[in-house]
Amino acid sequence: MGDLPIAAIERLIRKAGAERVAEDAAEELSKILCDVATDISKQAIELAKHAKRKTVTGEDIQLATKTMQ
Repeated sequence: MGDLPIAAIERLIRKAGAERVAEDAAEELSKILCDVATDISKQAIELAKHAKRKTVTGEDIQLATKTMQ
């Protein structure tokens, strides 16, 4: 299971239009979102290091997201 709360994931899926959400669907999406978030975070950390900073900024996250697409 991912680190994200299953209830929050279920809300996201319902917000996207689902009437009902199976628990395994929410768990699977949680795993995937955690994996993607980890990859983005690692890239953002590298961007911050390259800029000789220890602090990861919102801009680092945005740039990391764009470079991963």
